[in-house]
Amino acid sequence: MLAVVTAAAASVIMAEVLTAYLHARFPEVRDTLDRFPLGDGPTPVRQLSRLISTQPVWIKDDGVYGNGGWGGNKVRKLEWLLPEIKRQRRSTILTFGGLGTNWGLAATLYAHEFGIHTALALVDQPVDEHVEAHLQRLRASGADIHLTHSKARTVAVAPYLYLRHRRPYLLPVGGSSPLGTLGYVEAGLELAAQVQAGAMPAPSSVVTAVGSGGTVAGLYLGLALAGLTDTQVIGIVVNDKLHLDHRSITSLADRAARLLESRGANLPHTDLPANRLMLLRDWLGAGYGHPTSQGTHALQHARETEGLDLDPVYTAKTMAALLDLAANDRLPGGPTLYLHTNGPR
Repeated sequence: MLAVVTAAAASVIMAEVLTAYLHARFPEVRDTLDRFPLGDGPTPVRQLSRLISTQPVWIKDDGVYGNGGWGGNKVRKLEWLLPEIKRQRRSTILTFGGLGTNWGLAATLYAHEFGIHTALALVDQPVDEHVEAHLQRLRASGADIHLTHSKARTVAVAPYLYLRHRRPYLLPVGGSSPLGTLGYVEAGLELAAQVQAGAMPAPSSVVTAVGSGGTVAGLYLGLALAGLTDTQVIGIVVNDKLHLDHRSITSLADRAARLLESRGANLPHTDLPANRLMLLRDWLGAGYGHPTSQGTHALQHARETEGLDLDPVYTAKTMAALLDLAANDRLPGGPTLYLHTNGPR
């Protein structure tokens, strides 16, 4: 089901920046899969020359993605989700997350531009200054907020919330449905075009946070579609409230591929190699939202050396993993790319 982007095709992709990279690679889905651009791409890549002295590390900064409102990886998913919600004539989204959900805020702010209301069912997580500030933003966003406290309670009240909000469009945590996952299939094609254009060397590995699975599943599929078949995707699991393992991520990538095929994409049949995806949980700490000393150190180190703004829930733990993997010579040889997914502005 995978294909390689040739140099000529990559040139076409770079020439069609205003069109989705995915649309440029698979023009047959332009009439069946709508995308509404919510950010300016491609997002920048640059070398982090002071972060680690022993390993060439680059960053692709998706934290800057998004025209106003909110940035980060959630916006790429919404570019594909919101047109479909509009096509189905749904007036409300019902989605889920923790008290400090980046996803919930991004969905609320960008859906509002489409005239779509958002309802959020939120489970508990440790409350610190970061989460408290986020809760204030959520309360000011106009979303209907339902504090369900736990995953079990959320499951129990979901039918009531569905009826209360009059058949809303249901979205999983993080927007990590097969359709939302196309946002990072798109990002994988975008990265390949940047490599082809000489903006950075082909990475031997890409390191990113795994909070709900859509970002890493999309990259896993997108890089393969782009022909970067030697690049290993290393996902740092930061959420213990969802089932996030190799099987669930590959299943999501496969379902995204089947969605493309069902909408007309001509994907040659082949398998995603299992050894190109690694999921690591060693930096999770006590659980989702619980800060770690390693994460705090990584946050400070990244700020002092490279001026990066990390968050304690996702990107600080991912940076801690990157620093440890490099220090213990556990990264593949060659350039490593850190995909920065933080959303706050």
